[in-house]
Amino acid sequence: QVQLVESGGGLVQAGGSLRLSCAASGLTFSSYSMGWFRRVPGKEREFVAAIARSSGSTFYADSVKGRFTISRDNAKSTVYLQMNSLKPEDTAVYYCAASGGSLFSIVTVNYWGQGTQVTVSS
Repeated sequence: QVQLVESGGGLVQAGGSLRLSCAASGLTFSSYSMGWFRRVPGKEREFVAAIARSSGSTFYADSVKGRFTISRDNAKSTVYLQMNSLKPEDTAVYYCAASGGSLFSIVTVNYWGQGTQVTVSS
């Protein structure tokens, strides 16, 4: 049974930092591209960042580029999202995702985490 378990969410003031972690089990972690999405109530889930399974190449939404950093530790089957210079508009539920497809997108995600709340106060 595949599980993606996020942690590290919470309440932070604008300008602060948080690091999200997603621990995976039940899958061959190194065979999956990993990423993060977020959702605000009433809006569609949106892409935040991804890291490729083989090359380790990273991709970011324009809204977080330069502030967020995604990384992975294949030995620990864990993906991280370091979030710096947080803004109130970053407030959302953040979801970890695993994709076995050649292209990482919401339609190629095979597994989702349960989500972790990030709240940024102004």
